[in-house]
Amino acid sequence: MIWIVFWLVIVAILWGATNPLMKKGGAGIENIHKDSTVKQFLAELQFLICNWKYLVPFVINQSGSVVFYLTLASAELSLAVPITNSLTFLVTTVTGYLMGENIGGKETILGMCLVLAGVTLCVWDKT
Repeated sequence: MIWIVFWLVIVAILWGATNPLMKKGGAGIENIHKDSTVKQFLAELQFLICNWKYLVPFVINQSGSVVFYLTLASAELSLAVPITNSLTFLVTTVTGYLMGENIGGKETILGMCLVLAGVTLCVWDKT
């Protein structure tokens, strides 16, 4: 059971740490303007594929999805989904803060503590 929780935390770290990096790496995509929907889609796709600042975090993020999929084979969904989703939120917030993003005030920190307490109770109940 402890290994399942370990791998779910790894997934949350992979997902959460790469979310702000993909946001930062994808900056500038809003400046692409084409005259048709298909051309717009292809231009945006080319922008993302050719942009290593977006592509590297994206590949790492997707490796988290592979680990999640493999872990689901032996994990309970009632444990896997709350752990990964809530901890991904926490890791995203902390990573964004470390990158200089405004994460809010005391309410955000209180919310993060409550999420962490909830995850702890969820894991505690299942062990």
